[in-house]
Amino acid sequence: MGVRYAWCMQSSSHFSAPDIPVGAPATTWTVRDVMVLMESWYPAATAQSWDRVGLIVGDPDLPVRSILLALDPTAAIADQAVAGPHGDGNPYDMVITHHPLLLRGASFLPVTDPKGGVVTTLIRSGIALFNAHTNADVACDGVATALADLIGLRDTVPLEPCGTDTEGREIGLGRVGTVAETTLGAFADHVASVLPAGPSGLFVGGDEAMPVRRVAVLGGAGDSALEAARAAGVDVYLTADLRHHPASEHLEGGAPALLCGSHWATESPWLPVLAQKLREAASGADVELRVEVSTIVTEPWTSHRVTQGELA
Repeated sequence: MGVRYAWCMQSSSHFSAPDIPVGAPATTWTVRDVMVLMESWYPAATAQSWDRVGLIVGDPDLPVRSILLALDPTAAIADQAVAGPHGDGNPYDMVITHHPLLLRGASFLPVTDPKGGVVTTLIRSGIALFNAHTNADVACDGVATALADLIGLRDTVPLEPCGTDTEGREIGLGRVGTVAETTLGAFADHVASVLPAGPSGLFVGGDEAMPVRRVAVLGGAGDSALEAARAAGVDVYLTADLRHHPASEHLEGGAPALLCGSHWATESPWLPVLAQKLREAASGADVELRVEVSTIVTEPWTSHRVTQGELA
């Protein structure tokens, strides 16, 4: 997620569709059936007003026997979808990503344009593309909860609450929870050991000997929640994409300490969670469905160097 807000906005594109035939004889879902399922978990109405969520490319009535999950709808992911589960050119039927392909819209999508190339590649192979973005960020079992669970937070609540879901559970951006008392240095080592491996690593801001008990997390760009983390009284705030001035000014003002991972590493832990939800739903409906998580690291960076020069 690129921009964070402290409340949920209502989307004008709320999706409504028939119930999925759970318990019927063995059958095949359609793209529309998967959309209904995603809507039940991550309602479009809970997405931010600026966001774009839902079906980007594809025919809602085509069958779905295989789904590829990824954070970003990049050319590499589109190529993987075309290659298919076995890499033999028998493509996946559907790709579900967290980030939208056309957040700011487009007037032209020629194949020579990166986004146009993705659209063309998917359409040529009959692959549907769907995304759940800020609606998955705020969900009880969405992006923030996946990150909190990954690092072992207990007794979590939203960092920036924005309402309740259909089961009466509080939803919102980020999560706040507790860990067994440790130090910032030891906690940073733990977080680095469980975040998905990537070239960016984990930056630490603060006294590594300081005690850590209460933690806030927000996957993706977290500049906008720095004050919320401070107001929550946490010892450390784990997020991504922190810019120089907001991070520096925050640390000058005191707690919490900061841990800054990459956008991809802090949001992609949701993908295995979503995969398991889809598999369990398909099994419960006696539907044969193959769901896989792409292992392609869709960060813009490919490697990392520690700078070693000196100021003259």
